[in-house]
Amino acid sequence: MMKRTLLINARVVLPTEARDGVAVLIEDGRIAALDPDGAGKTEIIDLAGRILIPGMIDLHCDALEKEIEPRPNVHFPLDFACAQADKRNALAGITTVFHALSFANHELGVRNNAFAAEIARAVHTWRPHALIDNRVHVRYEVTDDTAPAVLSELIEKGDAHLMSFMDHSPGQGQFRDVEAYRDYLARTYKTDENALDGILARKLEAAQGAMARMRSLAEKAQHHGVSIASHDDDSPDKVATVRALGAVISEFPINLETARAARENGLATLFGAPNILRGKSQSGNMRALDAVSNGVADCLCGDYSPAALLPSIMRLPSLTDISLCQAVAMVTVNPACAAGLSDRGEIAIGKRADLVAVKMLGSLPQAERVWVNGTSIVSAYFDHV
Repeated sequence: MMKRTLLINARVVLPTEARDGVAVLIEDGRIAALDPDGAGKTEIIDLAGRILIPGMIDLHCDALEKEIEPRPNVHFPLDFACAQADKRNALAGITTVFHALSFANHELGVRNNAFAAEIARAVHTWRPHALIDNRVHVRYEVTDDTAPAVLSELIEKGDAHLMSFMDHSPGQGQFRDVEAYRDYLARTYKTDENALDGILARKLEAAQGAMARMRSLAEKAQHHGVSIASHDDDSPDKVATVRALGAVISEFPINLETARAARENGLATLFGAPNILRGKSQSGNMRALDAVSNGVADCLCGDYSPAALLPSIMRLPSLTDISLCQAVAMVTVNPACAAGLSDRGEIAIGKRADLVAVKMLGSLPQAERVWVNGTSIVSAYFDHV
């Protein structure tokens, strides 16, 4: 028998407006109607004034790496880590996540090709058991000449759903000089000076031939329907280069000029929600809030803190001149379009019933109820607060 659920008495964030009291009918995992005349035999859930938004879509979240390696060289089993990340995302109101995995053989810990590929396959294995839609975002460090073969296999077997090009060479993107990059490696991996010298030397040597490798991988990704992103774009010239490779997303453009160039070239721009919540970039680049205020931010992502997505979008209308609908779109329909997911991201008839009922605890929003494909996966109550 077809399951029907009717959500009533919510402030519903629709594609162009937020309206009070809209009834949303869920039928067989889809949104079947808005304000239906009758729904037959139906489970009715009174949301009592909660804010109902589409399930959030996180295009870039590297928190899974921390679930696997909470401390340097301390590793948890991969199925355990996937399960924990899955639950954390569900509780944050994220219904589709792209786990960002770095393929950079010169680095240590989880960020090397063999381990990263193992994690990608573990995510794929976990998907049938997951609460939410877990996907893989493979991040290719373009100075690594050993990763393309590994990435090609993942793409061909359907274990990669989004690919980004990143260049963390000194003088590129967020690492403006050698010392900034050395400091990053030393802090992240507790690397000694001799090891740092070796990593830097190998990285610079492998930079030769990067463009040819990028072209080959871009062709492979496009052939298999995998969207392409570019990471830490630092100039309009860089944007033009990656656009020519087929990139449709510019992740974390580091200044306003580059973000504008990305938009002009038809790329969706993506910034970190933690940047909004903290009010600044962790690496000293452009504030995400400035990108929103200047109209050059399309999407927000969880980056290293998926829980930052919901409070960030709920704060944006009070910090900028954008509406609640526009803020919500940055974590729903905009990332869905950028990743080629046409079946979700909006509260609209025919879309997947991926939904989040938001409870405001003072100024702090919480995901009180979450549905994925029409199935309730989170039901938390805060009425005692």
